[in-house]
Amino acid sequence: MIWSDKTLQEIMAEAKAATIHEAREYVSGASRDGTFNRLHSTLRISQADPRWLEVLGLLFTKLGSRSWIYREGKRNVWVIETTYRLHQSEKFRGKFERAAFARGYFDAEGGIPRNPCDRFYLQFVQKDQADLKGLRSDLLHVGIRCGSLHNPSSRIDPDYWRFYVLAKSHQEFLRRVGSWHPRKRRLLESRSGGTYQSNTR
Repeated sequence: MIWSDKTLQEIMAEAKAATIHEAREYVSGASRDGTFNRLHSTLRISQADPRWLEVLGLLFTKLGSRSWIYREGKRNVWVIETTYRLHQSEKFRGKFERAAFARGYFDAEGGIPRNPCDRFYLQFVQKDQADLKGLRSDLLHVGIRCGSLHNPSSRIDPDYWRFYVLAKSHQEFLRRVGSWHPRKRRLLESRSGGTYQSNTR
């Protein structure tokens, strides 16, 4: 694919420059939006924006695995399927690896307002409370302050958990974590007042 957009070129350059450990952690975070195809023994991630799947494809190649992208039926949904096997996180993970994991998690599951007129927020939502707790711990470890992990309404959904990045840490999130998702990257750039800085070394 030819990348003519500056933002997409920057994302691909950052992904190419990532270490193997960072690529592995990013994919691990992004896999929260994936499913395992038992029939073909492959990891499958679907998305309305196929450009993000191209970024994932680059990372899978870096990690030595095959992947392929296809459109799912007539819907506006694209799928990347890969032979990559998820690994358990290493016992020691530095700040760059933790940030990469949070970036992948954010690109897969993170919430950000689409309308520029809406109040800005960064949130993470998951059914798996323990998994979300681990992510929050990673963000705190790299210096990003977060609100409490909570269930908005146990009556409506007792398994729905979320937390927000505190407003005072929004710029720090953009600097240390950021996004490799083309749409979310542009939204972050539009809200940063032109001060968005990539997190590459």
